[in-house]
Amino acid sequence: MRGLKVFSGRANIKLTEAICQYLKIPSVGKISLGNFPDGENFCKILDDVRGRDVFLVQPTCPPVNENLMELLIMIDSCKRASATRITAVLPYFGYARQDRKDDGRVPITAKLVANLITRAGADRVLTMDLHAAQIQGFFDVPVDHLYAAPVLNKHFHDLGVEADNLVIVSPDEGSTKRALGHVRRLGGSLAIVDKRRTSPTDTTQANIIGGPIEGRVAIIFDDMISTAGSICGAAQAVKDAGAIEVHVAASHGVLCGHAREKIDAAPIDSVVVTDSINIAREQRSEKLKFVTVAPLLAEAIRRIHHDQSISQMFGDNH
Repeated sequence: MRGLKVFSGRANIKLTEAICQYLKIPSVGKISLGNFPDGENFCKILDDVRGRDVFLVQPTCPPVNENLMELLIMIDSCKRASATRITAVLPYFGYARQDRKDDGRVPITAKLVANLITRAGADRVLTMDLHAAQIQGFFDVPVDHLYAAPVLNKHFHDLGVEADNLVIVSPDEGSTKRALGHVRRLGGSLAIVDKRRTSPTDTTQANIIGGPIEGRVAIIFDDMISTAGSICGAAQAVKDAGAIEVHVAASHGVLCGHAREKIDAAPIDSVVVTDSINIAREQRSEKLKFVTVAPLLAEAIRRIHHDQSISQMFGDNH
């Protein structure tokens, strides 16, 4: 791994340390990060990066603007220090939900953020489970898109639930393709919750398509859990349909607002998320379980560094 340097922003240092441990790198790259008295971000790269292949690990999770600005400054610091290649590693890409103009006089913020990262000096982007796959096209640099599905599938496969007693649930019509992928790997039947959005933050769950659900273990897969309103509504609908157990799995546990209270009150047996985001202690429900994506990200970093295929990591398993 000569010439490789991995640095971490302040958003998820623990994940970066696990990545370096997997890569057998002695330590995370030395960097000084902080804030000036007026709140402006400060950054200084303490290691020599001239001619190096640099990877900057920073999920743009809450506080989104602070973490995004820190990433941009880190990229600029490495670029001005003559790094050969800079890869922005975004385990979670914020602003991804604003990916199209669905109303008058609204921005396409996902494209704006992609432009900022590119113009700051990133030569490549490594990310995982974007809210919308087309966001890859918003970047003018190569994007490697990873999937947490194999990690989540392994967790539920190890529970030993028989396929005849399992139903995989899509929380809305837009997540049906993701749910079908989990059905192929875990078995069971498919059900889709008919979700209706009543406002930018509120949804209602009307009907369930498919199944059967009664007497089965239900697993609801989604890409992220933010305020947990949609996922808890889907869990209630599935429970009302007769599921004996309801589990929820998501790649990203954003968990903001009253998410913990909603999860605790919902008929959910467990919520499984990856460690792409360092979840605040006050949002950690007793139902919450973590699976790590550090080996997944580390293997992708290793392959990028050696100019090897990323898609071969998944085959047709995502």
